[in-house]
Amino acid sequence: MALLAILVSAWIVGFSGAAAPGPISTLVVGHAARRGFWVGPAVTAGHAIAELAIVVALTLGLRDLLAGSHLATAIALAGGAFLIWMGATTLRDAARYHPLAPQAGHVAGRGAWVALGWAGLGASLSNPYWFLWWVTVGAGYVMLSLEQGTAGVVAFYAGHILSDLSWNSLLSLAAGSGGRHLPLRALRLFLGATGVFLMGLGIYFAASGLRMLRGG
Repeated sequence: MALLAILVSAWIVGFSGAAAPGPISTLVVGHAARRGFWVGPAVTAGHAIAELAIVVALTLGLRDLLAGSHLATAIALAGGAFLIWMGATTLRDAARYHPLAPQAGHVAGRGAWVALGWAGLGASLSNPYWFLWWVTVGAGYVMLSLEQGTAGVVAFYAGHILSDLSWNSLLSLAAGSGGRHLPLRALRLFLGATGVFLMGLGIYFAASGLRMLRGG
């Protein structure tokens, strides 16, 4: 898989996690309504620290564990099944998608933009869905990226963070402008297209796992 293909596909697949309503989206929507567009990038910066740590951990761990084991097959099958489920769920929910409303007392952020970065880091680590995504879909993508060496993992991480930045910025734009600059319909159409892509990629992951299983 070429580096550009890894980067672009990681950007698209990243929306499977970024677009899922949860602590990060709540954080962004809750603050962007009062502080504007830059909330999304600020929160993403903190989120990126947590993601860098888990990508490094997965890369080092997978390099040691993949050789001579069935872990690669298990990751491919689990990641494929999870992606198909997420794609179907995303496609089903696209027509009625709406960002979570801010929850009272959920976010403290009173001061500098740095506080939002720390809040983004904390929101990531406190979300069980985030860990589930990384041990299934994320691990599968790191595994595929390792075929291109360190450059492949860097391309994957860059594409993944770009998806977080893109989505959180879109949410900030929508929340900060009251929907004037980015109608909710545009987010729903984008999610529908993403759902179709995720299902296709999930089938690819699962097929790869089945090929490895037969080969083993």
